[in-house]
Amino acid sequence: MATMADVARSAGVSVATVSHVLNGTRPVLPHTRRAVLDAVEALGYTPNTLARSLVTSRTRSIGLAVSAISNPYFTEILQGVEACALEHGYSLLIADPHDDPEHERTVVQLLHERRVDGMIVAPSADPRGLLAYLGRHAVPAVLLDRLVDVPADGAPRLDQVCAENTGPTARLVTHLAGLGHRRIGLVAGRPGLSTTRERITGYRQGLTAAGLPFDARLLAHGDSRTAGAEQATAALLSLAAPPTALVTANNAMTIGALRALRDRGLSVPDDIALCCFDDFTWADLFSPRLTAIAQPSRDIGARAVQVLLDRLAEPDRPARTVRLPCAFVHRSSCGCPDQPERLQRGTSA
Repeated sequence: MATMADVARSAGVSVATVSHVLNGTRPVLPHTRRAVLDAVEALGYTPNTLARSLVTSRTRSIGLAVSAISNPYFTEILQGVEACALEHGYSLLIADPHDDPEHERTVVQLLHERRVDGMIVAPSADPRGLLAYLGRHAVPAVLLDRLVDVPADGAPRLDQVCAENTGPTARLVTHLAGLGHRRIGLVAGRPGLSTTRERITGYRQGLTAAGLPFDARLLAHGDSRTAGAEQATAALLSLAAPPTALVTANNAMTIGALRALRDRGLSVPDDIALCCFDDFTWADLFSPRLTAIAQPSRDIGARAVQVLLDRLAEPDRPARTVRLPCAFVHRSSCGCPDQPERLQRGTSA
């Protein structure tokens, strides 16, 4: 069985350099790192993870707590997290908090008890228990997708990574208004989530930019789920003056809205125009193809890992919030003629 010394001899470096490459304990020149990794592969060297963790007090593992892992958006985030973690020699322990604050605290505790080096968490609408636990135990953590207001006193240093929400949602509204729509409805997500708040803000900003008044009757909450969006869309369609265009605030709710429209025999975009926040792999398979905001899901996951590794390397660094730009994907459900897909990058105002 190959040893670390064998790897060092093959790569022409010191044992300490091999250790730094494998443990990420010090920056190493790219060509040197490549030589070490090539030697590891050629020799079939397998690090003794247990022995290494006893020496370094690190397990080279990351806990990931994300609800609705079956949602394509979070599935792609998971792929980004996993790829970046593996690239840096970390394994993943995954748990689903089910968007329930009590269960969220339980799964975070379980991950912590398994001695993960740090955590990436998509918080629930009521993250008080989560924040209290992370702060009490000084757990290095990155909050993903949904932002929280961290209190100044006694709060852990929490980094946060998410996509832009406000500007991209406003872009959908102004696009529909530019096509002549004056009654634009929004199927918003679960109350209490930052993504819901920010997309409602973007909706209202888009109305203002288009010179349209805000009508509270045109805003319905779909609870970020398919069934909730189906009910919310049905309520909007039952108004005396229903919307002529609709914005759905995530991919699951887009499915619910489409079901409600189908049940009423309404055609998109002939009877009602539709734009959605969240693109997904089959969005261009619908007829008509869905105009959408595409979030950089895999990049969000990878960036969360990078931010967490920065925190592990420098525990006292200031907390930071990283926002990634989204893309406007122009298809035909908005009422525009079908055309080759166009992506336009942009950030929120």
